[in-house]
Amino acid sequence: MTTLSVPLPAHLEELVKKLARERGSNKAAIVREALERFAEEEAIAVVLKAEQELSEGKLLRGDLRTLVKKIS
Repeated sequence: MTTLSVPLPAHLEELVKKLARERGSNKAAIVREALERFAEEEAIAVVLKAEQELSEGKLLRGDLRTLVKKIS
């Protein structure tokens, strides 16, 4: 595991400390969990965008070689 030092503004540092106390955890675990949640939210956003594009008819269909020729 790698250690990463990240400067935080005072309000975020206080939030991390507060969450660590409330959860009986440590600051590193809180930051790891926050990053994991952020990554999950980003993945969900990509799926939702793809679903939106699909519903708007922005989906490419057909043979990949033919599509590449049309795009190029």
